[in-house]
Amino acid sequence: MKKSFTWILDFILLCGTIILSSCKPQQEIMPTVERIQDRGVLLVGTTGDYRPLSFCEADSTYWGFEIDMVQEMARRLGVGVLFVPTSWPTLTDDVLADPQAFDLAASGITITEERLAIMAMSEGYLANGKTILCRAEDSTRFRSLDDIDRPEVRVMVNPGGQNEKFACEHLVHATIIVHPNNEEIPELVAQGEADVMITEITEAPWYVLNDPRLAAPLLATPFTHGEIGVLMRKGQEDLLQFINEMIRQMKADGSLRRLQDKYGLDGE
Repeated sequence: MKKSFTWILDFILLCGTIILSSCKPQQEIMPTVERIQDRGVLLVGTTGDYRPLSFCEADSTYWGFEIDMVQEMARRLGVGVLFVPTSWPTLTDDVLADPQAFDLAASGITITEERLAIMAMSEGYLANGKTILCRAEDSTRFRSLDDIDRPEVRVMVNPGGQNEKFACEHLVHATIIVHPNNEEIPELVAQGEADVMITEITEAPWYVLNDPRLAAPLLATPFTHGEIGVLMRKGQEDLLQFINEMIRQMKADGSLRRLQDKYGLDGE
C-alpha cells in the first residue's frame, strides 16, 4: 500500500511539472527567430540621430545605411520592421531591459570589449573610427590631437556614447561641451558655438558634403579603428547566427558594398 501511494504521489508531481512547464510564457521557450516570425515584426532599437546611418525625420520616417540593413534582415525573416526610439545614454539599459524593449539595436554602434562583456554583437560590416568636424576655415588649425587638446578649444560631443568617452579620455585640457542632441552639433560647430565635434569617419563625410562651412581634415587618419555591428542581448544565439550569415552573404554577393556606396561609406 505504501509503494502504491508513493507511485501515485510521484505521478501527481510529474503531471504538475508538465502543466507548469506548458504554462511558461511563450517568449521564454520559443527560439528568438521563431518568436519574431510568429509576431510578424522585427523590433529594432535605433537613435535616429546619426546621418547617414540612422536618421528619423520630423514625420517619423527613418532612413540610412543601418535602416536599410535591418529592413533587409526583416525581409529575409519574412516580417515587417518597427523602429523603437533609444538614445546613446540609455542604449545599454534599453538592450538589457526586462521585459525586452526590442530584438536588436542598429544605429552605427561600434563593437567594443565593454559591450561584448555584457551583450552580444554581430560580426562587423562597416569600418569606423574617431575623427573630427570643424569649420572649413580651421581645417589647417587642427592636424592632431595635440592641436585640439588646448584650453581655448571648445570640443562638443553627444552624451553617453563612445564620442564622449573618447573626448574625456584623450582631451584633458580642451573645453568639453556635452550637447544632448547629436544631430544638432555639426550646425553648432558651423555657427561657431564650438570649434570641434568628435565624430566618426562614417558620419563626418556626410556633413562635409552637405555643408560647405564644415571640414573633416583628419578623415584619412582617424584616431581609432573599429567596426560597426548589430547589438543585442545575450542568449539570442539563433538570431545572432542568422544576422552573421546574412552579413557574410551580403559581403560575398556585393550587395553590402553597393549599400555602402549608396551612402558614401567606406566598408574597409
